[in-house]
Amino acid sequence: MRVAAIIALCISACFVYGILHDQVTARICVEYFTIGHPPLIASDSPTLLGVAWGIAGTWWVGLFLGLSLAAAARAGGWPKFSVRRLLRPVALVMLFAAACALVFGGIGFVLASSGTVFLVEPFATNVPAEHHVAFLTDLWAHTASYISGFLGGAIACYVVLRDRAKRAFEQKHPGRRIAPSSR
Repeated sequence: MRVAAIIALCISACFVYGILHDQVTARICVEYFTIGHPPLIASDSPTLLGVAWGIAGTWWVGLFLGLSLAAAARAGGWPKFSVRRLLRPVALVMLFAAACALVFGGIGFVLASSGTVFLVEPFATNVPAEHHVAFLTDLWAHTASYISGFLGGAIACYVVLRDRAKRAFEQKHPGRRIAPSSR
């Protein structure tokens, strides 16, 4: 039951993140969703596309994050972490992904505006020329979101495992603390 709750937390967090992220990027360049992706819904509405793609594009990331965090938080004999204990790490992963999307979307915008990066076929022909920079801005933001989400999830799993190991040590050796590593 607790594993399912961790998975549900991660999927829900990714849904919220994806919908909010796609509400912004659908307004930057709706063609990113209507031309750059296969049809998901019969609409050109940035709001509806943002909701539909926000869910469709993130459920599997949430499942992967949920399974990974559930294993890190619950597997083995070390003290278990509850869903509540994972709220902060999951929120930090989402904030990290949002910050990376913002930064790399900006980098994509600058590089596309200068002609350093450009659309290739068939997108170069199918996307109106005046929307190429916006399309690439969205592409960079979305790519950064996925990469940073996976990286942030891996870091969250490491931190959870490290904290569980520390608690296990402290329970086994009351009054002793793990000495900080000296490098």
